[in-house]
Amino acid sequence: MTDAHDAADLLPLLLEQERVIQFDSFDVGDAWAVGSRLVELGNARRHPIAVSIMFGDQRVFHAALPGACADNDAWLENKFRVVRRFANSSYAVGMRFRANSRDFSTDSNLDPNTHAAHGGAFPLRVRGSLIGVVGVSGLAQRDDHDLVVEALEEHRRIHG
Repeated sequence: MTDAHDAADLLPLLLEQERVIQFDSFDVGDAWAVGSRLVELGNARRHPIAVSIMFGDQRVFHAALPGACADNDAWLENKFRVVRRFANSSYAVGMRFRANSRDFSTDSNLDPNTHAAHGGAFPLRVRGSLIGVVGVSGLAQRDDHDLVVEALEEHRRIHG
């Protein structure tokens, strides 16, 4: 578990990632490219992950790799609810609570059975507006987060 000091040090980096990783446009073709890249990375690294991308309430990409299970899908939904609620990555939300010596599960006033402030869900923004969420579940929360960031940063570099 990350302590308050470590969380406070990590939070600015996470928020900077969100500030930088935005797009001028992002459509279902981009979702397919990012989702496919996450599957490619997951397969190459033998990660037992589920990958999902949502535009609002519409699921535009979903895949499960060997070793992933229905629990990963449930985790994705719970992380996605946190991103929609707080307009930040699920990892940043969890770190913000930890940085303030608070526990998301008990201090957020949200049902921990439906909301998870664990790494792996990242906001999709087009010119500042939240249009969706991309997420990975199946690894340690920092690794879930980092994998999503890796794929989104790569897509941003290539496609602007």
